[in-house]
Amino acid sequence: MTKLTPETIAQHGIKPDEYQVILDRLGRAPNLLELGIFSVMWSEHCSYKSSRIHLSKFPTSGPAVIQGPGENAGVIDIGDGQAAIFKMESHNHPSFIEPYQGAATGVGGIMRDVFTMGARPVALANAIRFGEPENANTKRLLAGVVSGIGGYGNCVGVPTVCGETNFDKSYNGNILVNAMCVGLAETDKIFYSRGAKIGSPIVYFGSKTGRDGIHGATMASADFDEGSEEKRPTVQVGDPFMEKLLIEATLELMQTDCIEAIQDMGAAGLTSSSVEMAGKEGLGIVLKMNDVPVRETHMTSYEMMLSESQERMLAILKPGEEHIAQAIMEKWDLDYAVIGYTTDTGRLVLEFDGEIVCDIPIGPLSEDAPKYDRPWVKTPPQPNVTSAELGDIDVGQALLKLLSCPDIASKRWVWEQYDRHVMADTLAASDKPFDAALVRVHGTNKALAITTDCTPRYVLNDPYEGGKQIVAESYRNIICTGAKPIAITDNLNFGNPEKPETMGQIVGAIEGMAEACRVLEYPVVSGNVSLYNETMGQAILPTPVVGGVGLIGDYHNAIGYGGIVDGDLVFLIGETTDNLGATLALRELYGRGDGAPPHVDLALEKRTAELVSALISQKHIKACHDLSNGGFALGLAKICVASNIGIDAQLPENVPTTAALFAETQARYLVVISPDNFDGFNAAVAQSGLLLHEIGAAGGANLVIADVITISVSAMRTAYENWLPEFMG
Repeated sequence: MTKLTPETIAQHGIKPDEYQVILDRLGRAPNLLELGIFSVMWSEHCSYKSSRIHLSKFPTSGPAVIQGPGENAGVIDIGDGQAAIFKMESHNHPSFIEPYQGAATGVGGIMRDVFTMGARPVALANAIRFGEPENANTKRLLAGVVSGIGGYGNCVGVPTVCGETNFDKSYNGNILVNAMCVGLAETDKIFYSRGAKIGSPIVYFGSKTGRDGIHGATMASADFDEGSEEKRPTVQVGDPFMEKLLIEATLELMQTDCIEAIQDMGAAGLTSSSVEMAGKEGLGIVLKMNDVPVRETHMTSYEMMLSESQERMLAILKPGEEHIAQAIMEKWDLDYAVIGYTTDTGRLVLEFDGEIVCDIPIGPLSEDAPKYDRPWVKTPPQPNVTSAELGDIDVGQALLKLLSCPDIASKRWVWEQYDRHVMADTLAASDKPFDAALVRVHGTNKALAITTDCTPRYVLNDPYEGGKQIVAESYRNIICTGAKPIAITDNLNFGNPEKPETMGQIVGAIEGMAEACRVLEYPVVSGNVSLYNETMGQAILPTPVVGGVGLIGDYHNAIGYGGIVDGDLVFLIGETTDNLGATLALRELYGRGDGAPPHVDLALEKRTAELVSALISQKHIKACHDLSNGGFALGLAKICVASNIGIDAQLPENVPTTAALFAETQARYLVVISPDNFDGFNAAVAQSGLLLHEIGAAGGANLVIADVITISVSAMRTAYENWLPEFMG
């Protein structure tokens, strides 16, 4: 056996103290193949070694939760024997290196997580972030990522219904591509990676294994440096048409009662899928590497085990049922092979060319992998930034500037490249003025509400409050449609956890998110952690993204924030405070990023959401929009643009003008009612005891706010729609 050098060990992302653990667990030095297996399974991407102890703080159960974290995706009960299955994952590093394939395979991978559990994918969402527009790479990366997302999702035939696209200089060298998938299944036909028994055959099906994606998981768990472009071979190559065949074949196999356990081959490929299924039941496995379908000659067992070639599945079948699975795979023209069997040894044994090339215990690879309580320091608090500290500005021009800034401007150029209505169940997507997408549960009047949310600048300045706000905004966005929020998935994107300041951001954000989830009864059922998002030591903004899912019993009762007409009345529910810390306005209008973000009163969030939900269900209101980025003025502007009508509005009372217009105080909603509904609406709000401001009425062609802003709807639309197409040329 060739002796491993310190350089080889370091290249595999294994630190000296971790290598000593390997020596202790094995009682000998590993060979190169065994080192590679430890490398991918102990990567941050697969093991969550820096975050596991903190992720346990999330509430993960609830009345509707069937399966929380620990499986391929989360599962919630949506009634009538039906379940929604969903998850979000990152493909950040691959998308920076090769934007089209990185984003495309991110979409393919998250769909496999969902249909592996027996669900048919019905909706895709995303959260993508790029460097500042002035950066030389931003346009190329944006074009490639959007093309990759659309190219894969459109070809498979699953609609991409919502997402967010943001820009910041911190992402110049490390973009974020987070993909979410939602599927539907029957509650009595859900499949898991656990459940394998001793002596059962292990079968491989899907695409052949190639050399693409080798060490992808390890690469995704490391900082970028000047040589990152050379990591292109670690980016997988996707085939959406093969994915479509794989979906249909897998779902057909699931109708046969052949499966004991099933797992897609994602990060770490054949290694993680086999180890995870065996590890969950304390079993061992034997794999015959010569039987693995390969598409390249002279592939080594190292390459086969670490490849992240796409569109592949691994299943453990009931003994004697192999021929049934084989017939289905032949029907769908997919590769199929029996490549091993389960044992009672608790060990991973690999045979290749008549020799045993790997024999290691599974425990240290899975449940007994390293787990760190890394040192961390709390982010220092910042003071509020009040209106009195800020100079006077032309607030009308300021509003136009906010409408046209990269984070707010219309992303039509992006979402027009996505098929949003394939499958014919999309009720509201990015092209509709809704705070969350709506997708009908086929054949019913039910619909799922889906949203992705994050405000990184809040998390940077106060991770705990920022974490609370992300969950609260997701909750509000679903409430605004008339749906009931049920559960979330998350994707926690941060820098290097070995830096105490970064680890403090991670801890603070998780604790804030967890507290919000508890109070709002909005549990976490799945998720992903993406760390080491740094380039040359410069970290991204802390970006913990939330993907929220809710349910509306009758989609005919859903509302958006468009469709208002002349004479409709506009109200603001909630109190506005004089704090502009960490707001969009502070950044865009004053060039500052400091200050405490808005405080999130979770009890108030829940009370206000319950009121708005009741107002919608009782048909007191016809349009609803929560206030977040840009505050009151931007919220009014978006309603005007969505309905092509002006509003004659007054400012909220008892707060300075700048704060009234642009503060991002939480737990606030703009609602629109027909005059005929005023009495019922007013009585319901009065009974709640919450603060209500009568803002004004719809009409005309201008947004008029007191005596400080008069802007035409057409001018606002031009500002809102033009930036991105002009930028992309």
